[in-house]
Amino acid sequence: MRTLVLGLGNDLIADDGLGLLAARELAVTHGHLADVVETGLAGLALLDLFLDYDRALVIDAIQTGTHPPGTILAIRGDELSAVVAPSPHYAGLPELFALAQAMGLAFPRDVRILAMEVEDAATIGAGLTPAVAAALPTLVARAGAMLENWPGE
Repeated sequence: MRTLVLGLGNDLIADDGLGLLAARELAVTHGHLADVVETGLAGLALLDLFLDYDRALVIDAIQTGTHPPGTILAIRGDELSAVVAPSPHYAGLPELFALAQAMGLAFPRDVRILAMEVEDAATIGAGLTPAVAAALPTLVARAGAMLENWPGE
């Protein structure tokens, strides 16, 4: 089974870089179990990164304001609802899944997301906030455990 770990974010913008930081650690500790990719891309630009993988783990920041910063949410790709975007040029993961299926592309059938609630996803030049920095090792450990114990392995 080909597995992708996709760390999303921008490490120049406060907590938004946590997906990249987690991916860097996972590349060292679990790179033998998956292809680990860091990217600042979003929307339809992500489509090519998923191609030809059987499963994928996406790690990203999320800012809903409904959980304390540092809370880790595990989400299955099929649990996501369509994105209500400000423009038809934007696409989220559900739109990528639908597009890949409509085009008959080799897209992962099993997509998991580990999203961490963040405090600051906007300040340019700031590092991780304390709560997010403290929770980063837990995020990496959970991602590693998922890779080691992925169902169907």
